[in-house]
Amino acid sequence: MTETIEEVIVIGAGAAGLATADALARHGIKASVLEKEAHIAEPWRQRHERLALNTHRDMSYLPGMPYPKGVPAFPPKAAVIAYLERYAEERNIAVEFGTEVERVAREGDHWAVRTNKGTRRASNVVIATGHDKIPWMPDWPGASEYRGRLIHAAQFGSPKDYEGKSVLVIGAGNSGFDALNYLIGAKTAMIHLAARAGPSILPKRIGKIAVQRFSRITNALPIPLGNFVVALVQRLLFGDLRKLGFAPVKKGGISRLKEDHVAIAADDGAIAAIKAGRIKVVAPVTGFKPEHVVLADGTKVKADVVIAATGYRTGLDKMLDGLGVVDDKGKPKVNGAEPGGQPGLWFISMQPSIVGHFYAAGQEAKAIAAKIVGRK
Repeated sequence: MTETIEEVIVIGAGAAGLATADALARHGIKASVLEKEAHIAEPWRQRHERLALNTHRDMSYLPGMPYPKGVPAFPPKAAVIAYLERYAEERNIAVEFGTEVERVAREGDHWAVRTNKGTRRASNVVIATGHDKIPWMPDWPGASEYRGRLIHAAQFGSPKDYEGKSVLVIGAGNSGFDALNYLIGAKTAMIHLAARAGPSILPKRIGKIAVQRFSRITNALPIPLGNFVVALVQRLLFGDLRKLGFAPVKKGGISRLKEDHVAIAADDGAIAAIKAGRIKVVAPVTGFKPEHVVLADGTKVKADVVIAATGYRTGLDKMLDGLGVVDDKGKPKVNGAEPGGQPGLWFISMQPSIVGHFYAAGQEAKAIAAKIVGRK
């Protein structure tokens, strides 16, 4: 009996996976979409009720299907979930839920995809599982003995959970400022922010204009010029952040985005709260004692809750072991393309983009689909 080799298997049914399946369908290729979870947008379902996109709705939809009328400028959690469900339904994308991919390996001129339901084979495999799949935090000395609550930003919950409590946020990146933007709306006690370096940060709005609307222009600039524009806008709107206790910025915002995969933070009131003394910027965290957090300058902070906004890992190390396509942190060495020496293995939406996840996913999906069709 001849073994079936599928044309394309897409791993992941988030925005990137759905965009890829749709782009391929437009070229007459029906991809198999495998999803570990039981529903589309499961990561969104698990986050707190006030979560919303930092990207404007006009930059947050997949090709050919804008958000319906009435959706806020920065789509909230419920709108994003409904949108992705509707996209899969209207584009007739059949997702195989509860199918976890355990290993992807080379077999001759095709790929073997081992799942919890058996092994599938395909000429092309598109990895669309996301760059923020697994919450990660450093192994700080003494953390296990800390008597306060230590959580990752992914476990933020509801802003109401922090009322009356002192909070320390570790990390001045996008997820750190997201937490701060929500916390300032709750009746917390003192909030501290521990940061190793000054942030690259832009406001969500200038007046009534969403700053992210200009992201395509910034993205098209040479990296040095893009760094200059981001730094200039930040300085004009927020002033010298070093005066608020932040360390100097070590690298430009666009450079950090493209080289280190660190997103530019979005401010929605946190900077004003720092200036007003509602949030205090402190030195980086070096460890924990049972009753307090130890900082690099020797000072101590007592906090009821510590939120580690310290990033994520892809979780691809084991799945792609031996292929030489990810670095020591599990990050793919390429994005929106094939790694060298591994034809037919594609990565999509594996790093943040200034134009936003949805828009970038749509553009990358079109490019990958065109390359697969061209090769066929």
